[in-house]
Amino acid sequence: MGRAVALGVALLLGACQTIVPRGPVEQPQTRPAPVTQHPSTEVEHGLPRDTARHRIALLVPLSGSNAGVGQSIANATMMALLDSQADTIRITNYDTTPGAAAAAQKAIAEGAQLILGPLLSEDVRAVAPIARAARIPVISFSNDAGVAGNGTYLMGYTPAQSIDRVVAYARGRGVTTFAGLVPNGLYGERASTAFLRAVEGAGGQVISLQPYGRVAGGVAAAAQRLTAKAPYDAVLIADGGSTAATAAPIVKRGPGANTRLLGTELWNSESGIAARPALNGAWFASVSNGLYRQYATKYRARYRAAPYRLSSLGYDAVLLTVRIARDWNINAAFPESRLRASDGFAGIDGAFRFGRDGIAERALEVQEIRNGTTVTVSPAPTGFDG
Repeated sequence: MGRAVALGVALLLGACQTIVPRGPVEQPQTRPAPVTQHPSTEVEHGLPRDTARHRIALLVPLSGSNAGVGQSIANATMMALLDSQADTIRITNYDTTPGAAAAAQKAIAEGAQLILGPLLSEDVRAVAPIARAARIPVISFSNDAGVAGNGTYLMGYTPAQSIDRVVAYARGRGVTTFAGLVPNGLYGERASTAFLRAVEGAGGQVISLQPYGRVAGGVAAAAQRLTAKAPYDAVLIADGGSTAATAAPIVKRGPGANTRLLGTELWNSESGIAARPALNGAWFASVSNGLYRQYATKYRARYRAAPYRLSSLGYDAVLLTVRIARDWNINAAFPESRLRASDGFAGIDGAFRFGRDGIAERALEVQEIRNGTTVTVSPAPTGFDG
């Protein structure tokens, strides 16, 4: 998968004409047929059968505290259908807030051949065994690597890949000694493991790794403890931008003045990250924002609102499905083996492919926060080797 495939995504985003895919067709009420005729007059319950389209279920939160991001993902999937002019696919939305398991059961009962979503890892855990029993693949938007495998695929941005990429870049720029600030909890545990492995693999050394609770003063206290181990060349702050900006002035005091700050994929989800002066000069690895900016402009024009950054996962999941649907016979089982294509797929977030573990391997770029903006200092590769 190379430049030509990525260009195809750009052309989709730039298209000026779209065709609305056919919506659900309600079963008409029929009059009793003459005895000599044979059409059935039975009224079909639930959704009508599709004879010309694949039925896809989108499981996202459409109510409750996460309704905003869920609706943004749903909007993105519709955009992808419009932009790709995919008239052989129908997507039906199911709200996971009342219960993800119930949503999955309803979707499968109504004929879903593929599930996109859910968003939250606990919902993926509830949905996965139900889908597996029905032999329905799940392409989740979670970033929890622990829920992947056995027919469940992860499109979310995982911290391990981001940390490995930024550590490798830093090592290539002469950084040899590292330190880290990591939050308590599952994300912090996985970030710590990934950080230690990445530094060791790159030939560097971790001087200190300080955990902290996500409570008032937690990261500041951990940063104070970290300064006792200074100097070191770089510090990974495995948390969001606001937390990193709180810790940065403490990390860079005294002997840490020249310390390079490193971030994770969480930073790319914050639109105001570059406006934090304390993070000037910091590096972080993430998916590319080049095509995303085009997508966001088109999204705002259509929905009169800004998209959530994670909504691109919904768009790319549909592009993946459309590509596979070219050779997918109507009413046949979804060809799951196609998800493991070695050349991968292209989308708004760049090149990606699913490994044997079901986790999306992504081509990431490294960005630097520089004077109120972000600058790409190491572009993402356009494809994969091997």
